Amino acid sequence: MSQDTQTLDLDAVETYLKANLPGFEGPIEAEKFQLGQSNPTFLLKTPARNYVLRRKPPGQLLKSAHAVDREFRVQSALADTDVPVAKMHLLCEDPTIIGSDFYIMDHVNGRNFNMPSLDELEKADRTAVLDDMNRVLAALHDVDINAVGLSDFGPPGNYYERQIGRWSKQYRASETETVPAMDKLIEALSKQIPAEDGQRTLVHGDYRIDNMMFEKDGTKCLAVLDWELSTIGHPYADLAAVIMQWQMPATPEGRGLGGIDRTARGLPTDAEFVAKYCERRGIGPIDNFGFYVAFCFFRMTAIIQGVLKRALDGNASNPERALQMGQYVPLFAQHGLDALEAKG
Repeated sequence: MSQDTQTLDLDAVETYLKANLPGFEGPIEAEKFQLGQSNPTFLLKTPARNYVLRRKPPGQLLKSAHAVDREFRVQSALADTDVPVAKMHLLCEDPTIIGSDFYIMDHVNGRNFNMPSLDELEKADRTAVLDDMNRVLAALHDVDINAVGLSDFGPPGNYYERQIGRWSKQYRASETETVPAMDKLIEALSKQIPAEDGQRTLVHGDYRIDNMMFEKDGTKCLAVLDWELSTIGHPYADLAAVIMQWQMPATPEGRGLGGIDRTARGLPTDAEFVAKYCERRGIGPIDNFGFYVAFCFFRMTAIIQGVLKRALDGNASNPERALQMGQYVPLFAQHGLDALEAKG
């Protein structure tokens, strides 16, 4: 039974898949994807085709974190919608097989962009890729959650109230030192939650360019990945998450668009991206967008703090990168305060 995040018991996986996955034939080779911090993910190569295995990390975990069963459910539900997802095959909730729950999905043979600056593309393709990112986001928020069986995928009530409560608890559970900006941000957000506006949609929870797969030689999105934080909530959280990411420095660590002349490079401004999204969904301008951006910075701060705590406990998926990311906790919290001040 595998008890670390870097290896898999391939014999156990192969035996399980032979018994449960129609058409499966070994032998298997496995290769770990090193990007990403949360649920260890492996490419499974077989003579006929490739699959992806995503598992919970072994060991003690925060309650509600690493919910691979939810990832499996939401992607299965989206199979026949305008939101592109990988085909789901199997969910195994028997931790005795490899030491934790896991699921099997198709491997999407596309390309992944780590940076929203899309340096590797021509100008026109940059514009097209980010426009398709916008299209998919609007499609995601227009999914009829009742029709696809996801109306119970998140509890009722004010999404931001619920999320601020949840992530504040997660943050406190993994806190390693006092960060005054985060304490201030939690208090400020709690006091400024917008009134309900009737929008209750599926939200991805971590929507950004590096969680998407695109055509090898084109600009169309083939699959949105990493649904671990998805729930039923308020759509502006996903939209603001994109804008939050873009406000970061244009470095491998920041993975943003800070300081870049976007127009010259064929990249939309924040306002253009938001306006196009609103146009696609048939909604008017968004009031007090700064709150939603601040909320995203708050949530990302809590996530990074959790990654740091796992690294310090020796249980991170990518320990070196986790420790590097930990330095960003106070910075992200301050960005959240700045976004609230901006009100934009």
